[in-house]
Amino acid sequence: MAHEITVPLLPCGSIDEIVEFYTMLGFTRTYYQARPYPCVGLRREDLQLQFFGLPDFRPEDSYGSCVVLVPDTQQLFEAFAAGMRAVHGKLLVSGIPRMTRPRKRKNADNHSGFTVIDPGGNWIRIFSSAGTGDTAAPAFGKLTRALETAVVLGDSKGDNQQAAKILDATLARAQDRAPATELVEALVYRAELAIRTDDTAAAVDALTRARAVSLTDAERSELTTHLACLEDLAAVVGLAP
Repeated sequence: MAHEITVPLLPCGSIDEIVEFYTMLGFTRTYYQARPYPCVGLRREDLQLQFFGLPDFRPEDSYGSCVVLVPDTQQLFEAFAAGMRAVHGKLLVSGIPRMTRPRKRKNADNHSGFTVIDPGGNWIRIFSSAGTGDTAAPAFGKLTRALETAVVLGDSKGDNQQAAKILDATLARAQDRAPATELVEALVYRAELAIRTDDTAAAVDALTRARAVSLTDAERSELTTHLACLEDLAAVVGLAP
C-alpha cells in the first residue's frame, strides 16, 4: 500500500499555548477538544501535527520529537521566521520555544535540517527530502569540520555548551588561517550558541569579530544566509547595525 500518512501526537502543557505558537507559524486548527482530555490538531499544507495536554507538564523535560521531510528547508524556515518576526519582532533563538536555522547535518547524510522546539518542548526536526538535491559537499577545512561537529551537538542533541567548547578550541588554533567564509560561518554559529546559553558577552564578541572579517563581493554572496543570521542575532542581543 502507498500514500500512507502519519500524524505525530505529541505532549504539551497547554493546547491553547500550542495553538497560538503554531498559528504564528502559519498553521490552522483542524480539531480541538477540552474534554475528556485536551487535544488539538493543526495543519499547514500537508504538514499535520496533533497534541495532547498533560497536567503539571514540564516542557524542559519533554522527550517529544518527530521528523518532517520537506522539499526545501530554507523556504519553510523563512516562512516560519516571518511569522516569528511579525509577532515578536525577532527570531526566537533561545529558551522554549525557539528555532534553529537550516544547516547541513553530517549525521543526516549532509542533508539540510533545522529544528522547531515548541512550547511543549517537542523537537520538530525538519530535513530536506531525499532526492531534492538539498545537500552539501563534505567539509575539508579544520574549522568547517569543527563547525559540523558543533552543529550535530548543538542543533541535533541540544548540547550547546559542548558545541561551544569545540568551536572555541578550533577558532583559537585556526582562525588566522581559515578562509574568510569559514570564519564568518563559524563565528555566527558561535554567537547563536552563546545566546542559547545566556552568554550575551560571548555573543557580542563573536558577532563583532564576524562583522570585522573582510569579504569580497563573491564571498558576501556565498554567505547571504549566514550574514542574514548575523543581523538576526545582533537584533536579539541589541547590537547596533
